[in-house]
Amino acid sequence: MTPRSQQQLSVLVMSTLAFTVCFAVWMMFAVIGIPIKAQLGLNETQFGILIATPVLTGSLIRLPLGMWTDKFGGRIVFFVLMLSTVGPIWMIEYATQFWHFLVIGLFVGLCGGSFSVGIAYCARWFEKERQGMAMGVFGAGNVGAAVTKLVAPSIVVAYGWTMVPQVYAAAMLVTAILFWLFSYDDPAHKVPAHVTVRDQLRALKDPVVWKYCQYYSIVFGGYVALALWMTKYYITEYGFDLKTAALLAAAFSLPGGILRAVGGWMSDKWGAHRVTWWVLWVSWICLFIMSYPQTEFTVKTVTGPQIYSIHLSPEIFTALLFTVGVAFAFGKASVFKYISDEYPNNIGVISGIVGLMGGLGGFLLPIMFGALVDLTGIRSSAFMLMYGVVWVSLIWMYTTEVRKMDHLVKKPQPAQADTLE
Repeated sequence: MTPRSQQQLSVLVMSTLAFTVCFAVWMMFAVIGIPIKAQLGLNETQFGILIATPVLTGSLIRLPLGMWTDKFGGRIVFFVLMLSTVGPIWMIEYATQFWHFLVIGLFVGLCGGSFSVGIAYCARWFEKERQGMAMGVFGAGNVGAAVTKLVAPSIVVAYGWTMVPQVYAAAMLVTAILFWLFSYDDPAHKVPAHVTVRDQLRALKDPVVWKYCQYYSIVFGGYVALALWMTKYYITEYGFDLKTAALLAAAFSLPGGILRAVGGWMSDKWGAHRVTWWVLWVSWICLFIMSYPQTEFTVKTVTGPQIYSIHLSPEIFTALLFTVGVAFAFGKASVFKYISDEYPNNIGVISGIVGLMGGLGGFLLPIMFGALVDLTGIRSSAFMLMYGVVWVSLIWMYTTEVRKMDHLVKKPQPAQADTLE
């Protein structure tokens, strides 16, 4: 391997490892939030706020982090970001009241902004025809959500929930040091000094950027929301214990992270539009089925009343959830392929904007899930909401991309000359 190839590989591996740890920490309340909910006696809406609070700051910080990445380079920004979260993670074990967890969660959530740093940092190390793959591999760090589902419940059962933040704080510190030792800087990746903040923020006026924000709000925001919500859903809907519920929830989180690299390859091969179009359709169909609540109804027959039941078994539900996880994995990669294709010189800022809006989706959706359950008493109302969001994305894509492409491929028919018989 050439020195440049070695640097590319090292940057990609270390960035993906760092993002995996950051994402695992970001999703920590999906597991420890359950014993905390019991300890504090929280309702569903309060639980949604608890698990979503870290997502808020992790989302809001993405735009400035993307701008700083363009300006100062991804290596230093990523390193400082990880170090800044070690203390807050450790402090979680000392929280005793609801507002304590919310305040500390805001600071812990900063690690969720690591995506907009790493995605731009990695993309600039690779050639255009390989950027989709590189961003997909980095984005596979979303598997950190599954790591939390697999590791944290065992720690909670063995040592109590307060041990989880201690372990995660140590892991974050070690990862930050390893990242600094085995990553590299390239001054050519930084934007010119004369580019101002106002120049960078002009992207906010671009309607195409907002369309990508909408797509990402479901494939990433929906992923984050379900990764936070599904452990508790399995417990309340099907009566599983914490470890079993977390393991089943990992059926969504694991493919949603690992297969993002495959989505990057698919986007390089077939294009971002085609992959995103099919992702939305598959998600829409699965969410429609998952939306149907457990139902019992009585039919009067000639032999007397007959009671029928309609419900999704845990096996069928998990299969549908797994399919959605796979679709979201491909979609997360394809949306950022759009960005690298259309904004090659402004990846940090654009990824920050899109990542911010996607993260806000991950913040708002769990709160809305809890509020809907409190209002309706229907647990599957969470999937009804997501079904509607996907429908909006499909309509937007059809009107702005599919119809436009159909119009371009339609060729005018040549006029036929009149003939005299």
